[in-house]
Amino acid sequence: MTVIVLTNCPPGLRGFLTRWLLEISSGVFIGSPSARIRDILWDEVQQYANQGRALLAHTTNNEQGYTFRTHDHTWHPVDHEGVTLILRPNANTSHPIASTPIPGWSKASQRRRFGRR
Repeated sequence: MTVIVLTNCPPGLRGFLTRWLLEISSGVFIGSPSARIRDILWDEVQQYANQGRALLAHTTNNEQGYTFRTHDHTWHPVDHEGVTLILRPNANTSHPIASTPIPGWSKASQRRRFGRR
């Protein structure tokens, strides 16, 4: 099983993918092409995606039963002890105010500290 998700890609690329895959929703393609055809499709997606983003997920023989590839995503797949996980960018780095803790104690810790309920 192969799933390709396109975001902000040219309509011609979507038309190209409908030759081998079924578009079940806008920009979401699903099918069961051979591994060779899947790799050719992914190469075409990477070449013609322009400013768009793309995600490929397909079944494989590993612990998870699937693997995925990304093109121009801010989230990236990372291998962690044989399991593929998604590395998301840290949201706090863009807002330095949100990452600084508020000085003082929380009300719950004050209650615990002073024995109040």
